[in-house]
Amino acid sequence: MAAKPLPVESCSLFVPALEEVAKVLLDGLKQNFTEVSVAVTDCPDLTQQPWSLAAPGLCGSTRLLDIGGVPYLMPLVDKTKLYDLGQMVALAELPGAFILGAGAGSSRVAGVNCEMMPNATTPTSPSPTPTTSSPGLNLTYIAKVSKQDGSCVLERFQSLESGPLANLLACEGKPGKVLEIKAKYRTGEKNFVSCMREVLGSHYGEKPVALGGVFQIVSGKAKLHVMPEFSEKPLNSNEDVNQWLRFYDMSAPLTCLSVFISKDPGLDLRVEHTHCFSEHGEGGHYHYDVTPGEVEYHAHYVLAERLYRIDRPKKTHQIGRD
Repeated sequence: MAAKPLPVESCSLFVPALEEVAKVLLDGLKQNFTEVSVAVTDCPDLTQQPWSLAAPGLCGSTRLLDIGGVPYLMPLVDKTKLYDLGQMVALAELPGAFILGAGAGSSRVAGVNCEMMPNATTPTSPSPTPTTSSPGLNLTYIAKVSKQDGSCVLERFQSLESGPLANLLACEGKPGKVLEIKAKYRTGEKNFVSCMREVLGSHYGEKPVALGGVFQIVSGKAKLHVMPEFSEKPLNSNEDVNQWLRFYDMSAPLTCLSVFISKDPGLDLRVEHTHCFSEHGEGGHYHYDVTPGEVEYHAHYVLAERLYRIDRPKKTHQIGRD
């Protein structure tokens, strides 16, 4: 029997001028950081160090994808919820897209529950052949908890299968104009991503503005989590979730793949999600920096033009959305 098609909902997003967004972000970030600059610039080649992305740019047919969701992970996991991200971008009408973002890795492929840092150009057809389509370039990482000593294990992941949830920017990977954001020395309580999301929400109100991109934590340390093996006990509260997760203070430099939206237009979205990787074996789900007096962020973001909500859970809750 053929698999049942996944439900897909989509809508246009509000796309103000980049220059306007830059001013809004500058004013907001200044309330949370000592030194801030926000400019509209030409996207650098993000395949180069320190970014190490699978495509040179963030531009062209930009989409935000919210796939599955936390209700498929908790209170108890639904292990049948596995998503081929190459097929997901086809459902978002952009086969062969460059993707980046944050998700749960496929436990079927990895053999264990894990954090996923999707960073890939996807195949241009479900079954690529050398003569008809590109197989894509996959630079994805996963982070998992060591069964030996509980430390974080970061490794490359050659699959594009995710677990019960994923939040992605999908685009053509082309050069173009982007928002370049620099922020140093945090003085407020908000993390880098939440600060930007909330200031855009305050300014644009009911109009959903979505951003996706990459940032470096250039200096300092940040608190990240990595999911251990799936909980056999139902996770019924945020306290349950925090006791289950494994938290680590991880050191810069960290490369962070990030998506967020200023307003959920009624599609039960995860409004922000950021995962990080590094070349020194550390990575996971970003929460906030823990060294406000020395932290430095350097980011490149684009505005998403359209939102695709794929396989939205019918039964939902707000647990575990941090």
